[in-house]
Amino acid sequence: MKILSVVGARPQFVKLAPIAQAATAAGVEHVIVHTGQHYDPMLSDVFFRDLGIPAPDVHLGVGSGSHGVQTGAILGALDAVLDEHRPDWVLAYGDTNSTLAAAVAAVKLHVPLAHLEAGLRSFNRRMPEEHNRVLTDHAADLCLAPTQVAMDHLASEGLGRRSVLVGDVMTDVLFQVRDSVVGRDVPLLTELGLEPGEYHLATIHRAENTDDRDRMAMIVEALSSLDRSVVLLAHPRVVAKAAEHGLSLDAGSLRSHAPLAYPDLVAAALRSRGVVTDSGGLQKEAFLLRVPCTTIRTETEWVETVDLGWNVLANDADAIRGAVARPVPGATEEAPYGDGNAARRVVETLVELAPSAPSPA
Repeated sequence: MKILSVVGARPQFVKLAPIAQAATAAGVEHVIVHTGQHYDPMLSDVFFRDLGIPAPDVHLGVGSGSHGVQTGAILGALDAVLDEHRPDWVLAYGDTNSTLAAAVAAVKLHVPLAHLEAGLRSFNRRMPEEHNRVLTDHAADLCLAPTQVAMDHLASEGLGRRSVLVGDVMTDVLFQVRDSVVGRDVPLLTELGLEPGEYHLATIHRAENTDDRDRMAMIVEALSSLDRSVVLLAHPRVVAKAAEHGLSLDAGSLRSHAPLAYPDLVAAALRSRGVVTDSGGLQKEAFLLRVPCTTIRTETEWVETVDLGWNVLANDADAIRGAVARPVPGATEEAPYGDGNAARRVVETLVELAPSAPSPA
C-alpha cells in the first residue's frame, strides 16, 4: 500500500514525524510531498532534520503568496505528482493552504483522501484555517479525528460514518521530544540570560492579530508590560508586519527571537513560567507539558485545554495581563489527546480501509 503525505507548514512537519515512523514500522510505502508553503529553513528543513523525518520525495517550492495564489500553485503542481505516484491514499494534514490544495487535487483525480486532525472547529468563519478544515473534512473519504469533541463535530455535520477516532499524533511526537530534552541545557536561556520559570514564551502569527496595526500594537504593548521577560519567537512575516506598522518587538519586557528548532521549542516551553500564543498547536503542546497557556484569540479549537483550566482566552491588553498573572492550574490526569500511539492507529486504519484492501473472508 502507498500513502502520499502532503505537508507544507511547521505544524504539519511535526505531525508528519510519527506518521513517517509508523508507516516504516508497518512496511507501508510512504511518499512525502513538501509544498514549500513555509520556505524558511528554520520553519522547514530543520524540522525534517531534528525530528528524523525522511527527506521529501517531492518538493514543490511554491513559496509565499496570497491564499488564492498559494493554494492554486500547489493545486496545479499536485496533478502531475498524483498521476506519477498513484497512491492508495492522499493524507492531508491540519488546516493550511497545503491541506485544501491536497484535498481538491485528490478529489478531482479520484484518489482516496484522508484528513488527519479532522473535526476541529473554531466556528469562526473569518479564519482561513476554518474554511480549509471544513472543506477538507467534507471532501474526505476518511476523517481521522484527534478527540471525541472532534468526532462529535463530524457527526453533527453528517460525517460520522466516515470518521474514526485515532487520537492526536502531535501527542506522539511531543512525548518523545519531551523525554529527550528533560534535564538538557536550553540554549535560549543561556543566550538571553534567562532563569527557568522567570520568563514567558510567546508566538503570534495569525492574520487577525498582525495585519491590523492597532490590534498588533495592543498585543505588543500588553506583552512588553508584563512583569517577567517575554521571548517572542517571531516568524519572518511577523517581523515584516511589525516593521510595516512601525512597532518594536524589543521593548520593555518583550524580546524578539528567531523561531526555534522543535526540540529547542519544547525545552524552552517546559522551562517557562507560561506560554502566550495564538497558535493552535502550541496551546495543546503547553497543556501536554502542563505549562499554563494564554491564548490571544476569541475562540479555540482545543476546548479541552480551556475546560481543564490550563488555557485562558484573552482578547485585550488587560485580559492578557490578567491571564498571564493567574496561578498555576491544579494538576490533572486527564488525557483528551490520547496516549502517544495515534500514528500507529492512523496507519492501521489506512491499511484496513484502503479501497484496494482485500475484503474480509
